[in-house]
Amino acid sequence: MMSAMTNAVADVVVPRGPLGRTKLFFARHWQRGAPGRPTPAWVLRFCFGTWLTAFAFKLAGSSWDLSWHFKWLRDDLAPPHLINTVGTVIIVVLVAIHSYTGLGCDRTSLRLMQTGLAVFLVAAPLDVINHRVNGLDLTAWSPSHLMLYLGTGIMQAGVLLAWFRLAPPGRFRTGVLLALWAFFLENTFFPNGQQEYGILGLRAWERGTPEAEPSLLSFAANQIGHPVDRTAILHFTLPIPDWVYPLWGIAVSALVLVPARSTLARRWSALVVAAAYVAYRSVIWPLLLGLGFPVSTVPFYLLAVGLAVDLAFRIGAGHRTATAGIGALLVTAFGYGALWLQSQFRPWVLGDAHTESAPPIAYWTASVALAGVFVLWVAGAAAARRLGRVAP
Repeated sequence: MMSAMTNAVADVVVPRGPLGRTKLFFARHWQRGAPGRPTPAWVLRFCFGTWLTAFAFKLAGSSWDLSWHFKWLRDDLAPPHLINTVGTVIIVVLVAIHSYTGLGCDRTSLRLMQTGLAVFLVAAPLDVINHRVNGLDLTAWSPSHLMLYLGTGIMQAGVLLAWFRLAPPGRFRTGVLLALWAFFLENTFFPNGQQEYGILGLRAWERGTPEAEPSLLSFAANQIGHPVDRTAILHFTLPIPDWVYPLWGIAVSALVLVPARSTLARRWSALVVAAAYVAYRSVIWPLLLGLGFPVSTVPFYLLAVGLAVDLAFRIGAGHRTATAGIGALLVTAFGYGALWLQSQFRPWVLGDAHTESAPPIAYWTASVALAGVFVLWVAGAAAARRLGRVAP
């Protein structure tokens, strides 16, 4: 939708490069203002292009970081952390600019950006302290890590809301919105990487070619008072119950793709968002392998989840409760069916080789996913209607 808060300034010649645009922005627009100030179109594009750049740095750093921790002992100044920090620094600058100028945001979206950044900046030193006190953190699901994901997610929600409300309609708006939803899906799905890397790490150890360095395996074993045996390796690679992976990967991912489909409002947009994430995972896989780092299973089943969400919107045709009910059925059937098919790829193709194509799965969670997706889909639709009636 076209927003009254976005207007173009016709008499300004906008430089092509980021340095020239930065200079022009600070020369003409660096003045204090309340959220919701009219934002020139070029400023809006420049600002949110920079947001995408920041998220790209954080994505590259976090992807490498997860693989890094399945190979090396933790290091605060490891290259993945430094890459991630570049993205964080850019985000701090962006939130400061939004907060001071009031450009490129409204009151609600700005509060979300500020809150998310605050949670992230509190979580970061807590995570360092946690490692100093408790040693190696064996899981992506630790409290300090969850705070990092939560802070990033709240921040991304603010950016999504600002772009959705302020950007003029058109292909560029749709493209940026799609990219932002793909980043949001990646951040939400990220902790499931523990199991995706863990199962391949376990199988590598079982076939006598461990991916982790001996110092890391010894450190992990010493934490539970064990020799480096299968029990210690299992505790290092797969400390998470088998019911977590399918619920988070299918049900929670679906609940991200539902608002993505609603805001993009295009056919197959949930599938496109899921495909963008799966494509990234498929590209980073050979890159990590080529660098000599551990790789993970790739969640191809997310394509089925995205397809299920799109079909639900088409079949439900605007009837919210019916759409939610159909969606819950399709997400559960397609998601668990595709995940089962993916898990069978290894025995069908590789026989008894010590590897896997999916983490361990507790299929009894399908009934929980069915009920949970329906209830939360209905609740989310009701919340979206209420938010739509509230002025920004």
